[in-house]
Amino acid sequence: MKPNSSQEKLLELLVKSIDNPMTIRDLQEELGLASPSVVHYHLQQLELKGLLKRNPNNPKDYQIIDGNAKEIVYLNLYGLAQCGPTGSILDGSPTDRIPIASRILKFSSEDGFIVKAKGDSMEPAIKAGDLVIAQKNKVASSGDLIVCVNNEFALIKKFHIQGEQVILQSFNDKYPPILAAFDFRIEGLVKCIVNYQ
Repeated sequence: MKPNSSQEKLLELLVKSIDNPMTIRDLQEELGLASPSVVHYHLQQLELKGLLKRNPNNPKDYQIIDGNAKEIVYLNLYGLAQCGPTGSILDGSPTDRIPIASRILKFSSEDGFIVKAKGDSMEPAIKAGDLVIAQKNKVASSGDLIVCVNNEFALIKKFHIQGEQVILQSFNDKYPPILAAFDFRIEGLVKCIVNYQ
């Protein structure tokens, strides 16, 4: 069953705002609908038509189902290694291409990459050998988990801004916070962790 014109507009808006999901009230205002219940109705209809999958516990967590989309996509795998003074983790050749179910990505596969975690600084959430799926991005908000280059090394860290200073934190308490170096740059935002043990 095809969506009606209101549902098509809603679907377009959901696709456009997938990286920064809108509230029900925002969607209502943007679409000029009478009430939030009308938005809920159209969201339910999109689900019934197989065009949308929502997390019942988090209205901002959803996946657009594209009937033409591939079920499996391949993302480049890069190592967490030294990058050189101006190098990027994405400059070198990938070490592998990993098949991933497209349904777990909430962004275009063209913007995705994978790094293999090493060390224990991000335990218990990320262990050595885990595959970390990230979305290419050069900016982050305080509290985001990022893949970055700092002092020429590629790292996975929690990003914090304190005043004028960028602080990179580990989850493992035995590692102190790191101040961002002159060569610090963000490569991507961590979106998913695949435990590989």
